[in-house]
Amino acid sequence: MERRRSFPDVLAGGVFVLIGGAFVVGALGYELGTPLRMGPGAFPALVGAAVITLGLAIVIKGFIAGEVVSFGPIPWRAVAVIVLAVLFFGFTVEGLGFVPTSAVTALLTTLASSRVRLLTAVAVAAGLTVAGTLIFVIGLQLRIPLWGPWLGF
Repeated sequence: MERRRSFPDVLAGGVFVLIGGAFVVGALGYELGTPLRMGPGAFPALVGAAVITLGLAIVIKGFIAGEVVSFGPIPWRAVAVIVLAVLFFGFTVEGLGFVPTSAVTALLTTLASSRVRLLTAVAVAAGLTVAGTLIFVIGLQLRIPLWGPWLGF
């Protein structure tokens, strides 16, 4: 029986370990507290440890039970549009406000696929904007203006 190693699994698991490690290192700058009175660093430390564990499991799976995966062409359009959407959100959320920035970001990411029609993309963007507003601005009470000063509101 031949054992194959899966480089994509090992690489993905390694990225998970690095991200989890960054969370744990960042959490150590805050007070961890006790199990009954957790401090602000406890949750990021626990999430980081969970991500590290998941990453190590993926690395082990890649070494033991890897499978040959053939990659197709890289969808450069999707990569570029999603990166552009994330940058747009980061640079404009304070100036435009949450609602218009979320709508444009959701529309851009939906249109990253060449198979999505414009009407479907608009419907998805509207739904995600409403859901994001309800969850983050109203539910979690993040201090992000719904409409920003660039729009004159």
